[in-house]
Amino acid sequence: MKKLWLGVFLSALSFQVTADFTIENVGFSTPEAMEYSAVNDRYLVANINGSPFGKDNNGFISMVSPEGKLEALKWIEGGKNGVELNAPKGMVAIKDRLYVADIDHLRVFSLPAGKLLKSIHVPDAGFLNGVSIAKQGGVWVTDSGVKEGFKPNGKDAIYHISEDGEITTLTKGEDLGRPNGILQRGDELMMVTIFSGEVHHFDLNGKLLRTEKQPFNRIDGLVEDTNGNVIFSSWKDQGASQWQEGKPLKQLFSGMESPADLGVDTKRNRLLIPSFLGNKIWVKDLSDS
Repeated sequence: MKKLWLGVFLSALSFQVTADFTIENVGFSTPEAMEYSAVNDRYLVANINGSPFGKDNNGFISMVSPEGKLEALKWIEGGKNGVELNAPKGMVAIKDRLYVADIDHLRVFSLPAGKLLKSIHVPDAGFLNGVSIAKQGGVWVTDSGVKEGFKPNGKDAIYHISEDGEITTLTKGEDLGRPNGILQRGDELMMVTIFSGEVHHFDLNGKLLRTEKQPFNRIDGLVEDTNGNVIFSSWKDQGASQWQEGKPLKQLFSGMESPADLGVDTKRNRLLIPSFLGNKIWVKDLSDS
């Protein structure tokens, strides 16, 4: 009986140790975003592989197992198999579709196969960045409004793109503060900004409801975990924090270089964090958050 209980204890301990892990030195190249694909139970990593502004068709998407194994460095690759992929940034997996922001296009791939289905050109876009589920169908996409050197280009915007590729401009203007991560919660949209360090709240018609100034800027990813907690990452704060309206931020993870666009493993309640400059990824357990 003692041996049986010892085995159970060691098994549980082993799971706890491996719930958090880091993958580095495997070939990631400017990983900007991570996303969980429930269809094939895998983590996807968007690699810019060069300039975030470059239309060089050398971007790629990696595939990682939940156990921390790199299964395919270039699972989807620009310039191969008819794929055009320049500088992939934000991603969202919706059932059997993967939507990827790519400068001025939204790329749509099949899941679990990873086949390019369509490329939707957003005519006035310059730096499409955050992507998230629109509960009425389709996706929300932000344009960070920056050009080479991360200087403003006046194209700050939030778009809705339907499943059929119809593009609607929800709101636009430099006063948006360089949009990045975006998240729909009920009948509201939350959006975090890079330069102004704010959380904006909009209704679904694009009306600004309120804005909250944060203690730091360079805010990037914005997600909701399986418990309904809102989490965003910040390069300036070097970590990920839990947001609650009207309450101080709760820092969950710290000491991270350039934590970029976040993902959530909805099966295991884990936070997926790419290091844009560090060419590595972190997977963090959220069970105690």
